[in-house]
Amino acid sequence: MADPVVIEMANKLAEECLAVQNEVSDDRLFMKLGDVLGASSQTLEEAFLTAIRTRMANDAGRRFLAQKLKDHQAANPPA
Repeated sequence: MADPVVIEMANKLAEECLAVQNEVSDDRLFMKLGDVLGASSQTLEEAFLTAIRTRMANDAGRRFLAQKLKDHQAANPPA
């Protein structure tokens, strides 16, 4: 298990990276940042990639559920 300080740094970087990634419309920015981190610390790179991928997966899952609900409501309007 990674050092809690490393996990905290990775979580902060993940949040910041997602914000910048959205702002600059570069959906692979996290990979580039991972390469930068990996050049100095493989431990931080791995923690960062885990943190960002779980956030991206969470976002994708929430979008999926929202779309399913929207589709269902459109197909089954209230009477």
